[in-house]
Amino acid sequence: MKAQLTISVNCGKRLIAKAVLSIPEVKYALKYGKVILKGGTTVSCIAEELLGIKLRISGRVTRRGTVCSFKESNAPHTVIIENNTWQNIDDSFFEMALKLRSKDVFITGVNAIDMEGNAAMMAGIPGGGDPGMFIVGLKDKGPRIIIAAGLEKLIPGKISDIIDRVSRKDCDFSMGLAVELIPVHGQVITEIEALKIITGACVTVIGCGGIDGAEGSTIVLVEGEEHTLNKAINEVIEYSSKPVSGEEQSLRECRPASPGCLHHLSCFYLHKNNLTLNREAK
Repeated sequence: MKAQLTISVNCGKRLIAKAVLSIPEVKYALKYGKVILKGGTTVSCIAEELLGIKLRISGRVTRRGTVCSFKESNAPHTVIIENNTWQNIDDSFFEMALKLRSKDVFITGVNAIDMEGNAAMMAGIPGGGDPGMFIVGLKDKGPRIIIAAGLEKLIPGKISDIIDRVSRKDCDFSMGLAVELIPVHGQVITEIEALKIITGACVTVIGCGGIDGAEGSTIVLVEGEEHTLNKAINEVIEYSSKPVSGEEQSLRECRPASPGCLHHLSCFYLHKNNLTLNREAK
């Protein structure tokens, strides 16, 4: 039997969250080891599903460009889970992250994936802060990295070919803060892997795009037994009505004079760019 389903970007985040928590290595780490969740809207869905909390959202992409939050929030951006309890590690990230071993898991979102399974995250501050520098410095015997990323993050070409061309300091103009790219090596889980993990169905992408809130959607062909299709349909319909995950205050995007403006480069809205334009920021 076959079904055609439309997975919105936000629905995809929820599907990915549920699937990540079903991965055997993640379940093992939650029971016997440690798991770190690095904030982002997809990983916040994981925190909601697992812990009943929403994570603080830092950077994001909106119609205005690459922006951050309007003001500081006390909600955690990164948490560590051990022995069925969680702890905010924003102020002790390196200390806690360096304790991770091969049986442990680090879960993060990214901003770009390619067809070869490579991934990268955008960083609006040098090195991406403590989490970014930790990811770059990971060795082979470090924790397992799970990359939670929807297909709207899929870019043409190879990340390895573009990563050295992207720089905060060499950018003359940016809609929002200029960013650099940090490579992230791990297991990528998209909506496709998510539906396969959750339902066991065969899933094929047959189209992308949309309007009226469905921008960035993925249209898939799901094939399997009737009970498999019913499960896939019910999951997609349920998650299609869920809101964006993230601590409410942190979801408000930055404006000129926000706390992070001091560290941002090339921002059009702060007139820090090096191009002369015939229009004013709105």
